[in-house]
Amino acid sequence: MKSLSHSFANYLRTNAAFSTLAFAPWLHANSHEHEHAVELERVVISARPSERPLAIVTDPRAPAQPIPAQDGAEALRGMAGIAVIRKGGTDGDPVLRGMAGSRLGILLDGENILGGCGNRMDPPTAYVFPSAYDRITLLKGPQSVLHGPGNSAGVVLFERNTPRYSEPATKITGALTIGSYGRNDQFLEVRTGQPRVYAELAGTRTASDDYEDGDGRTIASAYERWSARAAFGWTPDAGTLVELSSIVSDGEAAYADRAMDGSKFARRNLSLRARKSPGTGIIEQVEANLFFNAVDHVMDNYSLRPFQPSAMMPGRAASNPDRQTIGGRILAKLSPDSADHWKLSAGTDYQSNRHRVRNTSDNSTDPYRSKMREKDATFTVTGVFAEATRHLSESDRIVTGARLDAWRARDYRKAVATGMMGSAVNPTAGHSRNSQLPSYFLRYENDWRPGASVYAGIGHAQRFPDYWELFSKESAVSVSAFGTRPERTTQFDAGVTYRSRTVQASLAVFANRIDDFILIETAYPKPSGMMGTRRATIARNVDAESLGSEASLSWLFSEGWTLDASVSMVRGDNRTESRPLAQQPPLEGRLGLSYATQTWSVGSLVRSVARQNRFALNQGNIVGQDLGPSSGFTVISLNAAWKPNRHWQLTAGIDNALNHAYAEHLSRGGAQVSGFPAPTLRVNEPGRTLWAKLDCKW
Repeated sequence: MKSLSHSFANYLRTNAAFSTLAFAPWLHANSHEHEHAVELERVVISARPSERPLAIVTDPRAPAQPIPAQDGAEALRGMAGIAVIRKGGTDGDPVLRGMAGSRLGILLDGENILGGCGNRMDPPTAYVFPSAYDRITLLKGPQSVLHGPGNSAGVVLFERNTPRYSEPATKITGALTIGSYGRNDQFLEVRTGQPRVYAELAGTRTASDDYEDGDGRTIASAYERWSARAAFGWTPDAGTLVELSSIVSDGEAAYADRAMDGSKFARRNLSLRARKSPGTGIIEQVEANLFFNAVDHVMDNYSLRPFQPSAMMPGRAASNPDRQTIGGRILAKLSPDSADHWKLSAGTDYQSNRHRVRNTSDNSTDPYRSKMREKDATFTVTGVFAEATRHLSESDRIVTGARLDAWRARDYRKAVATGMMGSAVNPTAGHSRNSQLPSYFLRYENDWRPGASVYAGIGHAQRFPDYWELFSKESAVSVSAFGTRPERTTQFDAGVTYRSRTVQASLAVFANRIDDFILIETAYPKPSGMMGTRRATIARNVDAESLGSEASLSWLFSEGWTLDASVSMVRGDNRTESRPLAQQPPLEGRLGLSYATQTWSVGSLVRSVARQNRFALNQGNIVGQDLGPSSGFTVISLNAAWKPNRHWQLTAGIDNALNHAYAEHLSRGGAQVSGFPAPTLRVNEPGRTLWAKLDCKW
């Protein structure tokens, strides 16, 4: 692939220095390898069962199979209930319990980040570099109001730790990953501090060539991505934190599902956050954060593939959307009574979004960089929220919360594209709309025995239509979908969690009704000219419902031997049209068996996915639409790990060991890409993949 921007070239020149720094401790480590006990970090093949209701926490830096994740969506794949819509080698879209897009909130250190591409080439997880975070938390269902508006399916939190140093210390963490199809990743982080101040510097890079599926067919999927982060903190006492941080990143990626590739994924971020814990009185902690995020994305049909003129795009076409997000939150954690029967969190959050775009049909004669950016949409939302826990006794409690969000959106488009070469006057140009949307939940939890809890709750979330539903689609009766109604989800969640010395297990079930579900439909016939018709992509409201469950087990059944298992299922129905709800993942199960000592381990993973016969052709969400039924498949993978001392761990694996050719049901449809074989119905998954990862902690 072509080189990235000059700034990334500078980053590459420092990579050798980074690598030298990461490997420097090796000789010293050998001379002290028995200084501390060695404890192998186990290979993650499926996220551990929930330890608290509706929450899964995982370490994105831990060795994992399949090959360690290179973006946010891949980092979520091992969690029960999560599927990923494949588009190429990177930038897939996560799906939780059959719900995708803005139904699943994505927060990076408490900050919202939204992509710019009207065709969902850069979802929020495309700007996530998993190794740069300390943990990932998945909260399922509308069972929390603390993390922003409209999270009807759930929310994912990518978070970093901010410890206070009791004495001067420096910690270096690094990792190198290599694999089939030219996969190579580098990660380095340096954290240093003393009791009053600290600093953190981190850099990541990941790249891969086009992969081959199990039949040896080359899939357009090459990518190269990088990020750099710097943070500086002030901790004058144990209860005070002030941190200023900044992130820059960029990348490029080829796609197998469309006529364009992504030649730029630039992100610029600035964040300021503060936290104060008084230590006495009703107020336990007050925290605040302000952030600025800007993404600048370019897609074209010539940078990453051989240019081939077509009737739809006869020239070197390019599109350059960008989005700016400014936001913040203030949160107070309170203990209203001295007996700690009540715990209360309350606060307010705000977010403002501005979206712009510029296009060209032939960059050779009319460069997009010479054009003015045109604003097409703005969003603002202000929310107030409160969430409380009432302890009824030592073993049971009630958790409840509510929030109210005030939304405002404005349509700046003067014209609406009705195809690659056509447009129409926008009937909602200059229009604004306002909505006040409530969300709330109530949950009962009981610790019925040591290590075991049961819970049941009801939640309601109202979600304002997002950019992709309001601005990049039409409606059934107009070229503008700006009048699409908000979505209203009411969901019941229940489950049980269990933990002992040898067993961790969880079971979760849910059922919901979604009024005014926003359905996206492609190939919808609309009139064109005097007598003809055209095929449009529209957004429309229907009523829907879904139900499902997830079960996970981790069992240490003998000394060194661990069995990991998980199963998830979901079934959705379009109540308005009495047909299946589109884009629902099939029944899936995972079974892992491993043997580990303190210094080495071997393991296996069997992933089996059932055939999906329930579908709604050409219907779905802002990411993809159903393409028809799909076949089931079973994939076998193997791994091994060795930790010679406390500083180093080497992990290796073979994914899809039998080189099976298959595609996920939720994959995007394959497209004809110049220079590549004829497309498959869906974008096929990688064939046999060999990989190795070396981790260093110093």
